[in-house]
Formats: sequence, structure tokens, C-alpha cells
Amino acid sequence: MNKGKLSRRTFIRSTSLAAAGTVAGAMTAKGLALAPAEFERVVKNGRINQSACKWCYRKQSLDELCAAAKNLGLKAIDLLGPSAFPTLKKYGLACSMISTHGLSKGLNKKENHAECLAKIRDSIDAAAEHGFINVISFSGNRGGTPDNVGIENSVIALKQVVGRAEKKKVNICLEYLNSRVNHKGYMFDNMAWGVDLCKKVGSERVKILYDIYHAQIMEGDIIRTINTYKEHIGHYHTGGNPGRNEIDETQELYYPAIMRAIADTGFKGYVAHEFIPKRDPLTSLMEAAKLCDV
Repeated sequence: MNKGKLSRRTFIRSTSLAAAGTVAGAMTAKGLALAPAEFERVVKNGRINQSACKWCYRKQSLDELCAAAKNLGLKAIDLLGPSAFPTLKKYGLACSMISTHGLSKGLNKKENHAECLAKIRDSIDAAAEHGFINVISFSGNRGGTPDNVGIENSVIALKQVVGRAEKKKVNICLEYLNSRVNHKGYMFDNMAWGVDLCKKVGSERVKILYDIYHAQIMEGDIIRTINTYKEHIGHYHTGGNPGRNEIDETQELYYPAIMRAIADTGFKGYVAHEFIPKRDPLTSLMEAAKLCDV
């Protein structure tokens, strides 16, 4: 390759982050991170309602993450409970996904139903009270349960709470996770399982949380899947693969094209960043927000 020409990766990075460059350039020569209040808005187009998962930013307080998110142009913070809502509202942010029960003991086993459904009901009520739209749920691990039985049991569980969700206009979103790398034994590890579940429940309030990182590991074919099953997807998570790190040129998923596909479906929900930063966390969030502002 001609050394005088930009490499493909360098070109992608330089063009996709150009508008964020003035912000990154404000960092000191020593590489010190910007304070949350110093970040400037990078979300200009707004076709994607962006959010960030708090658990990925353990070094930042919720206040710090909210301040940075607000300044960057994000609209919400993901995977929190009611105790966090006053802080979110202080910054004019939503909770894009409310936590409920754990992921290993989920709806696919009847012995888990009482505990899981109690937490789902509480989160539906909290979402409705505060004007938020999504609560999370999980299939649980297989543990010897056949997939078809897991679907049957999950349908039984969801039909006990879906009326409440419909009445309060809240979505119950079941998350698609990979069982190959991160969550060994998890049942909802293929799109067909989740789509079958949604169809059998038969409610517009039961949706799929399509985690792009997990789906890439299990099945790939991300954009085709988004277009084929768009009516069943209520929420998205991002993450780079391999490694679940920054969603930039260091990994195999090209997020600008994925975000354009999501926007072109007419999706009005949230896309939450769920990557684990290897560099300065808030600077990485800034870069991701710009990259996804298609």
C-alpha cells in the first residue's frame, strides 16, 4: 500500500470522529480526561435516541455520567432502578431500561416465576409512575430445560404480567445474550427463540432487547436480522466484538451502517451503549455517540 495514502481504518476513524475532534483536542498534552461539564454536544442528527449503561462506567458517579451524557446529547441512562431516578431527572434524562430480576434464574423455569414476576411488576409500576417505557427480563439458563419448554414456561409467566404492561404502556424486553463466551447455558441465545416467544405471547408490549455484541457472537447477520424482525425489537445494546470494548475501528462491527439500518426501520426507542471502555471512559462514550449519530 502507498504510505502516502490513509489506511482504511485510519480513514474511517478520522472521518467518523471529525466533529468530535475539537472536543478531544481540548484534552491536555498529558492525556488527562475532560471533566463531564467540559464535554460538548456531538449528537447533531438525533435519528438515534442514544443512552449509556451505567455499569460500564464504574469509575464515574451517576452524577458524572449524567452530566457528560447530557452535554453530549444522549437522552437516557440504561439499567437502573428507582433510587437513581431523581438524579436522572435532575439532568433531564430518562431511564431507558429499568432493572428487574437476574439473568441466570429467569422465566424459563416455573419455580422462578413468583420472584421474577414480583420484580417485573414493581418495575412496570415504577416505569409508569416516572414516565419511562422499558423494563428488562431474561430467559434464564437452560439447566437441562429444553428450549421449547422454556418458551412455554416463559409464555405462562409473561401472560400473568402483560396486561399490566399494556395498561401502563410499558414494554417488557427480554434480552438476547450469547451462551458461547459470556453467559454459558443462557437459553435466549438465538433470535428464533425470542421471536417465537413474542409471537406466542401476542402482545405489542413484549419485545426483544437485541444486544448487537451478543448477537454477533452467536449468529451475526446483524443488519438483515434488524430488518427482518424490526417489529419485535424494542431496545438495542451496542458493544464491540471481540472483547466488548469500544465500538470503533478496532473491532469487526461497523456501527454507522448498523445505526443507519436501525434508523431506517423507523425505530423510536433507545440504543444504549454497553461496551466496556479500555481508554478514558467518557472520551470513549463521546466517540461512540458521534459514531452513532447517523
